[in-house]
Amino acid sequence: MNHWEPIAEGNTATIYKNDGHVMKVFKDHLPSTEALKEAKKQGYARSCGIPVPRIVDVVTHEGKPALVMEYIKGRSIGECFRENPAHAERYLKQSVEVQFNMHSFPGDGLESMTEKLANQIVSAPMIKSVQKQKLIDLLKGFHYKPKICHGDFHLYNLIQSESGITIIDWVDASSGDPRADVYRTYLLYLQHSRELGDLYLRLYCEKSGFKKEEILKWAPVIACARLSEHVATEDVSRLLKIVNHHCPVS
Repeated sequence: MNHWEPIAEGNTATIYKNDGHVMKVFKDHLPSTEALKEAKKQGYARSCGIPVPRIVDVVTHEGKPALVMEYIKGRSIGECFRENPAHAERYLKQSVEVQFNMHSFPGDGLESMTEKLANQIVSAPMIKSVQKQKLIDLLKGFHYKPKICHGDFHLYNLIQSESGITIIDWVDASSGDPRADVYRTYLLYLQHSRELGDLYLRLYCEKSGFKKEEILKWAPVIACARLSEHVATEDVSRLLKIVNHHCPVS
C-alpha cells in the first residue's frame, strides 16, 4: 500500500493514486459487491460512448472491495468553481451540456431507478410507514422512458482534462427518469446555496425543454431516498421538511 497515495476521501470510499491509475477502496459499511456493481455500471456507460474512466480491475484490498481504474489527469469543475465562484454560470452550463448528453442514452444496462428508490424509501429513517407507502405509490405512478441517470451528478464529479470532461463516481447510476436525476443534482446544490441550485435548474430546463414543475414532482421521493444514505454532512431536517411538505401525513 506504500506506493498508493491517498488523494480523496468520500462518504463511501477512499481514493488512492499510483502512476496512471487510481484505486477506489470502499468503506466497511458497504456490501462486498459494491466495487463490481460500480464497475459494471461504469463499463456500460463507457460502452455507450459516455466519457468515463476505463476500468482496469476489481480487487479486494485489505478485506475491502476496491475498483482500479485509469487516472484522469485534470481538475474537478467543482474545484474551479470554488476558486472562481463568479463564473458559476459558465461551469454549470458546461455540466448541463454533459448531463443532458448523458441523459440521451438508454439505461437498459443499469439497475432500475424505481426499484432502487423504493428500497431506499423503505429503509429511510424518521419516516412513518404510511408516509413511505404514499411515497412508493407516488414513485410507481411516474412514467418515463428509462435513460442513463448518474444519481450523484455535480461539479465535483466532473473532471476537466485536456481531452474534455470525464464523469466519475458511478456507483449510484440507474436506468430511470432524467427529471429525477436533475432533481437529485438540484437537491445537492440547494444544500450549499439556493442561488446555485436555482441557476442550475433554470439552465437545465432551458437546455432540455423540461418544465420546472415536472422536475419538482420528484422532490419528496428523492429527498426521502437521500435520508437512507446517512450522509454526515447532510441536513436531515431540510430533507424531512421537503418530504413532509410534498407528502404530508394526515
